[in-house]
Amino acid sequence: MSDEYRPSGFNVLPTVIKNLLIINGLFFLATLVFELKLHIDLTNILGLHYFFSEEFRPYQLVTYMFMHGSFGHIFFNMFALWMFGNILENVWGPKRFLIYYLVCGIGAILLHYTIHYFEIQPTITALNNYIADPSGDAFKYLFDKGTLDFSGIRDKNTFQDLLNNYQSLLASGETGKALHASVIFVEEYKRVFLNAPVVVGASGSVFGLLLAFGMMFPDSKIYMYFLFPIKAKYFVILYGAIELFGAVNNSQTDNIAHYAHLGGMLFGFFLIKYWKKKRSF
Repeated sequence: MSDEYRPSGFNVLPTVIKNLLIINGLFFLATLVFELKLHIDLTNILGLHYFFSEEFRPYQLVTYMFMHGSFGHIFFNMFALWMFGNILENVWGPKRFLIYYLVCGIGAILLHYTIHYFEIQPTITALNNYIADPSGDAFKYLFDKGTLDFSGIRDKNTFQDLLNNYQSLLASGETGKALHASVIFVEEYKRVFLNAPVVVGASGSVFGLLLAFGMMFPDSKIYMYFLFPIKAKYFVILYGAIELFGAVNNSQTDNIAHYAHLGGMLFGFFLIKYWKKKRSF
């Protein structure tokens, strides 16, 4: 960072930052221990499921922010949390900082799953249409069109058993039972399809912090890869552009919640503007 900002009484590890680091670390360790020792998948329990999934729980809107998928994931998020957050908490105070952090995290997922809704709606519509009016040709068409895609599904054996049952009934001439079996197949696929996306990580909140830092200290220097100095305002614009490009081109394929990152920045922007308008910033 540049020498532009040196507040008196600056705390290198302020209260909220310190507790967020501890909580995230404990959640990460608990995830590993529960998986190895108890065979309990905390990611599935505390990570955020799609709002229309049967596994969605309201508390996941908060707990997902403290879950991470790998050591690299948590390390870089926590480093960025400290790097940008410690200055912001010193300026804002713990209460305002925590409100901002949580609003960005929740806002991130609201945008992410809103976009997700529109992305998957054609598939859900096709599945619902089949369940309402099944036929042998329509069932085959779901496979041919790629609506039934099993590339990202873990338990393929269940679907293979259901498909074998359908084919066996069809071969024996029991068309009615075969159609019923195909409906069960599609209903199970729809259930798994809706349960599949699970979002974890503090990235939405961290991107919100990045946005706030860029707005408050636009001319401060940030060293990309610890080598190349760039002003904070340009750094924010660059990262926003990268996330937008990734969202448009790779949102379904690279397993990164680009829209959540953009959502954190967007809600952070609106909150800062709201505070400024209220003259309480």
